[in-house]
Amino acid sequence: MMPATKTTAKKPAARKANIWSDVERAAMQESARERKSSARLNPAEERAAGEADVRSKIMEMPADDRAMAERIHELVAKTAPAFVPRTYYGMPAYSRDGKVICFFQTKSKFKVRYSTFGFQPDASIDDGEMWPVAFALTKLTPAAEARIVALLKKAAS
Repeated sequence: MMPATKTTAKKPAARKANIWSDVERAAMQESARERKSSARLNPAEERAAGEADVRSKIMEMPADDRAMAERIHELVAKTAPAFVPRTYYGMPAYSRDGKVICFFQTKSKFKVRYSTFGFQPDASIDDGEMWPVAFALTKLTPAAEARIVALLKKAAS
């Protein structure tokens, strides 16, 4: 009599959960392309290419997002002219010394109710031991623009 052998039934491979949405995955792929293309440019070429990329992204936006993005682009250019326009995960952004300082994310990109103007860690907008780094925008009022300008001046210093 043959000894009984233990057989193991193979379990079907577990499906990995789709961690990223299609929009998030596309943004990450776009970020990789952005970094790859800007790595080959001198500073003047980087500024010109970044300006063209930002303007192109703005033109792709729905009208309400486009109007806000155009105005923010004007505010950044006027307030912090040393910041270099570029795209960041497919969004308009502005950098200094190769590091993103601030960015604008449209509400339409992730289908949410407000757009976001945010700052990265290299922006020196510190205010004590705790401060906001991203701001929800539903519309650009004179008060909102003044706050953005004040934050840009602080970040540029």
